[in-house]
Amino acid sequence: MAKVAVIGLDSVPPEMLFGKLLGQLPVISKMYSRGVHGRLRTCDPPITVPAWMVMMTGKSPGELGIYGFRHRNGFSYSDGYIVNSTHVRSKTVWQVLSDRGVHSVVLGVPPGYPPKEVENASTVSCFITPSEDRPFTYPPGLRDEVLKAAGGRYIFDVTFRTENRDEIKKELFEMTERRFDVAEHLARSKPWSFFMMHEIGFDRLHHAFWKFFDVTHPKYVPGSKYAGIDLEYYRMVDGRIGRLLEVLGSDCTTFVVSDHGSKAMKGAFCVNQWLAKEGYLSFRRDPESPTDLDKAEVDWSKTKAWGWGGYYARIFFNVKEREEQGVIPSSELAKEKAELKKRIMGITDDAGRPMANQVFEPDALYGTAVGDKPDLMVYFDELNWRSAGTVGHDSMYLSENDTGPDDSVHSMDGVFLMYREGSDMKGRELRGLNLKDVGSTVLSMFGLDPRKEGVGGTPMAEVLKA
Repeated sequence: MAKVAVIGLDSVPPEMLFGKLLGQLPVISKMYSRGVHGRLRTCDPPITVPAWMVMMTGKSPGELGIYGFRHRNGFSYSDGYIVNSTHVRSKTVWQVLSDRGVHSVVLGVPPGYPPKEVENASTVSCFITPSEDRPFTYPPGLRDEVLKAAGGRYIFDVTFRTENRDEIKKELFEMTERRFDVAEHLARSKPWSFFMMHEIGFDRLHHAFWKFFDVTHPKYVPGSKYAGIDLEYYRMVDGRIGRLLEVLGSDCTTFVVSDHGSKAMKGAFCVNQWLAKEGYLSFRRDPESPTDLDKAEVDWSKTKAWGWGGYYARIFFNVKEREEQGVIPSSELAKEKAELKKRIMGITDDAGRPMANQVFEPDALYGTAVGDKPDLMVYFDELNWRSAGTVGHDSMYLSENDTGPDDSVHSMDGVFLMYREGSDMKGRELRGLNLKDVGSTVLSMFGLDPRKEGVGGTPMAEVLKA
């Protein structure tokens, strides 16, 4: 029976792990020089939810019907919901393995709340868990064991969009140390052939501290006491990975992967203010100060389209007989999409320079697009600019995120690293690696045919030969 472990590091870019910091991370350096590695192309959109489920089901966001954390509820103007584990209807790697009698340990993989009942798995839910007062393990009795292994307090996530960075740092390091304490305990005490853990801390580190350690950041802060926090945190995790590898055992093949990368944020573009300027969005009374669109006095009877903020913009059209106060005949929707796409492609940045904008229609992007999907998906300047959904600003260009302090955005390449103790794969670089192929590769290592098991993607031939 194979033994495979996946260590998931959220939002880690190859430029950091395989570039800037590699020589100062002894464990990762060893894995890198003796294993195989490569850039791991993520999904569209490059967001934690859905990316980890794309990785572990081999299905696209369109097939999963998951386009981000928050979704519009049907064709409502204001009602939304947060994606959780119940919205994932495709089988994950560990569910397939459980059906075959193979045991797994799964720690924190999102969206993992509420924890699903998987017969041959020990699971701990993810960072969207409201608190440790809610059921967060399967089996339920595992809860007390997790809390004990975590020193009495298990931390699911940290508050990171705040100016209190001393507190963020303290919580961030404590959260990650406790997560690895639990990971080591579960790896020692539970039966498993497949082990997977997820650490959200890198994502929080990047969002809260990027401008302090990246001299190219538009808002770089020279001489900050946080200037070396990237190395400090990465090095701490590097040591914990080394400890975990010893527990996993020399007969285990280990992957270190991220769901997408990170990079400096240039700013946020106010998509709804722009839509109002272009005549798509109308107000009964113009907002006089920054306001959520849900709280603004929108005149839906004169509105053709509106948008949501986030790492990318989701655009919704106001269609007759679809939305309550729809104004666009369904027969004209394709023409309206084409016209708006054209206008979006002409948007410039705050200095009047062209933006490398991208506009997608979910059905065309994925082939299959189910669930509560947007009409258009927009990346502003290859994701260097966030989308700000609020209205009432003095400018369409914000230097900060409109939902709180934020220094970074997501990028399209994550990391892939495979290592086996005692083997020497000579640090070969693999090319063309894709997020959706990781799960099928794992199943192939267990001698299973992913297609027959309902898992998408294509096993990575170069990885399986290594």
